[in-house]
Amino acid sequence: MAAPRTHLERAEHLAESLLPDRSPKRRMLVIVNPYATTVSDRLRNLVVYALQARYDVEAVDTEKRDHATQLCREAAEEGYDVVVAFGGDGTVNEAANGLAGSATPLTCLPGGATNVFHRAIGIPTDVVEATEHLLALADDFRPRRVDLGRINDRFFTFSAGIGLDASVVARVDAHPRMKARLGQYYYTASAVSTFNRSYLVDPPHVRVTVGDREVEGVTVIAQNSEEYTYFGRRPIRLAPDVGLDDGSLGLVVLKRASILELPTVAWRAFSGRAGTLTRHRQVESFPATTAATVAATDGGTFPVQVDGDYIGQWESASFAAAPGALSVVA
Repeated sequence: MAAPRTHLERAEHLAESLLPDRSPKRRMLVIVNPYATTVSDRLRNLVVYALQARYDVEAVDTEKRDHATQLCREAAEEGYDVVVAFGGDGTVNEAANGLAGSATPLTCLPGGATNVFHRAIGIPTDVVEATEHLLALADDFRPRRVDLGRINDRFFTFSAGIGLDASVVARVDAHPRMKARLGQYYYTASAVSTFNRSYLVDPPHVRVTVGDREVEGVTVIAQNSEEYTYFGRRPIRLAPDVGLDDGSLGLVVLKRASILELPTVAWRAFSGRAGTLTRHRQVESFPATTAATVAATDGGTFPVQVDGDYIGQWESASFAAAPGALSVVA
């Protein structure tokens, strides 16, 4: 039995199979994160070569944090027909922040470890299959509007978090080689270690206000899509009844962190069934939320992540739904 071909070998086959007679139709900007988990120079060049069969393609590598946001703003101003974020969820987040409110649609090629938003809008998680999918879209190009979430002045595509999950993301981001090598297993090990070292002793305490309801807790997660993340192929769903086109967010608050509560919280989170976690006695749920505020109650700060990227320590935050803020094509 022949060994399965790698992404690179399959991409080479796809590029070689394309006809040399090309008729580009739409201007496409491909924004590449060269440091993403599965992106190599050879793979990047083959994917761009393949896309040139149906699009007028320009490819740019990101050079620093928020570079993709700047590139997308310029692309929208210059009238590109579509922007492709070739990287992981962080690259997609930056691209979405640059295109939010514009008519230029975003689509994706998977280059990260998890690729949550790619899955949410229907892009295959295999890079060669995703490239073939984008080629087919040239004949069925139908952009649609989807919602974004917002925390202060930063948009997010599928989730944002305050507290434990943000601390875990900060730790994982500090060790990119381990992240690339071990994937979700490194996230899990980091979560256990962070919980034991920090959240059992002195977790950040916050007060969440939604309308006339208030609750205090140690972790807050807002979801804009059905999935919060994935463990391999297993979807992790925390907030019930959340979608990319329902005009609202799902908000869940972990009220207390203790060694006795952690196993049952984790089991419910990993069950994969939306709403299971929110029935836990230490979890408060705010479904169909359009706005919420979070403030530190101990005069300190709390860690914040958006779409799996750590963005710093804040004293307060405001969540808001942004209905139809982003155009996508998938």
